[in-house]
Amino acid sequence: MTLRVGISGFGLAGRYFHAPLLVSTGFELVGAVTKNEERIAHLREDYPGAKAVSTIDDLLELGLDLLVVASANTAHASDAIAGVRAGVPVVVDKPMGRTLAETQEIVDISTVTGVPVTTYFNRLWDSDALTIKKILADGVIGKAFRLESRFERFRPEPNPTAWRERSSSLDGGGNLLDLQPHLISTALDWFGPAELTYASVRSIRGYADDDVVLTLKHESGVDSYLAASAIIGAPGPRIRLSGDEGSLIINDLDPQESFLRAGKRPVDGRWSEDTRSGAKIYRGDEIIECESVPGNYALFYHHVREAILGKGDWPVSTSSAIAVATIIDQARALTIR
Repeated sequence: MTLRVGISGFGLAGRYFHAPLLVSTGFELVGAVTKNEERIAHLREDYPGAKAVSTIDDLLELGLDLLVVASANTAHASDAIAGVRAGVPVVVDKPMGRTLAETQEIVDISTVTGVPVTTYFNRLWDSDALTIKKILADGVIGKAFRLESRFERFRPEPNPTAWRERSSSLDGGGNLLDLQPHLISTALDWFGPAELTYASVRSIRGYADDDVVLTLKHESGVDSYLAASAIIGAPGPRIRLSGDEGSLIINDLDPQESFLRAGKRPVDGRWSEDTRSGAKIYRGDEIIECESVPGNYALFYHHVREAILGKGDWPVSTSSAIAVATIIDQARALTIR
């Protein structure tokens, strides 16, 4: 059964990170909200049967089975609420809302109307995320006690065309809203509920927050150190997860984002390319190659499709979205003091 989907926004997120995965998992892209002439041309080039519309209301009139909100962060809440009120299930790109209040409003309206909503924490299907789950299940490093997870880059000059780098947090900009949702959501998925114990949210380059470090203490006993920065000259490993019997090191980013940006896409929900991140187990001087699990973002939309058809659960629960939004709000408040 082909399901009809519309996307609010057809920029980088809509064109590269949602549309290819949707089509790969059996959705038909029937329309997108965009007024930008270049993006309208991209939509016509990529999906000739899809219609470019000017407003979210116009999109919802196309008879959708699913709405994907990939608009600017300032419009996430209003677009998602419009979809839910129209009776259309909604996927919201991260962050679901700029604040806990916005996120809670979306969830509350979803609960009252009975129309489901979920958020796109796609990094749960990264190679490193799936590899860590396997390592933990197999007990390879013993009892885990410390996670270091980071997205670090060195970009001394902000990108003049990147609104996330120049907009305030109120306008949805900065790494606290862009990259930390990935780090927080995966840490909570691996190790369960956590309390924020430390937060540093600051701007080194003078624009949006570009250097953000959070520390979480999980009820399971694990401490997570989460760093998202655009101004680190010597980036650390993507992951260092330590247990009482060794440490797992993953240096490389999952390659799916680079594949999608290059125009590659999975077919029938599967990648033909190798989507594994290299992983090693360290035990002092002993270093062992670790077989990593291939990443696959298409699994997110496979689960969305199954949920719409009544065959499974939504891939990311609203309680997960609320938990991430709560920590982000706390980090912002802790830094302001």
